[in-house]
Parts: sequence; structure tokens; C-alpha cells
Amino acid sequence: MALKIRLTRMGSKKRPFYRIVAINSETRRDGRPLEYLGYYNPMVNPVEFKIDQEALAKWVACGAKPSDTVNSLLKALAK
Repeated sequence: MALKIRLTRMGSKKRPFYRIVAINSETRRDGRPLEYLGYYNPMVNPVEFKIDQEALAKWVACGAKPSDTVNSLLKALAK
């Protein structure tokens, strides 16, 4: 089972809000996740981004790989 850490879209039309989730890579984008890790809201100024570092470390230790978008968000958070 290949695990991914990726975004799932929430919110209404033209007002996106994303949850960061640990999910099987074969599951559809808005499918049932294994665990919610945080959220990302690009519609407010400044952008809201929060993630549970302990849960993220746990899933990465289990072999989950962040998507390109989540990886860039994590790098921006580290700065």
C-alpha cells in the first residue's frame, strides 16, 4: 500500500479550503483519508497553514510521501 500526504479540497465554489491528509495513493482526491494532519487556507491574507508535526513524522516514518504541493508548503513553513 503506497501512502501519500496530500491535499483534499473543501469549501464552496471559488472559495477553496484544503485539508492535509494521509491517504492511500490509489484513493480519489476527496476520498476517505486515514488521518487528518492539518489544513491550508489560501483565501485569507496572510495564508493560513497548520500541520500536526508529530502526526506528519509518524506517517513519514511509515513510508508516506508528501505530494509536490504539500512538499512546497512544508518548505515554506520551514523558512
